Amino acid sequence: SKSKGDKTGSWRVQFRPQYLHKNCIGCRMCLFICPEGCVHGKEKNTLWVDYNFCKGCGLCADICPKDDIAMIPEESKEEAK
Repeated sequence: SKSKGDKTGSWRVQFRPQYLHKNCIGCRMCLFICPEGCVHGKEKNTLWVDYNFCKGCGLCADICPKDDIAMIPEESKEEAK
């Protein structure tokens, strides 16, 4: 388990992943490819990112076969559409 002192998301790049929860098939490829282990969830449309640890590398968005993860500007507080 990661401690609060290990939070690395504070120096994330300019983009962060946003799950759209529209086309997810629950393959969990995003979970397996995440180098920080910050993707969580077990079934389709339940996956989420712990932004305390996400660095915004985009590997999850790149591997998603259904393009259900958008990389949105970090300063954006809106949901991706």
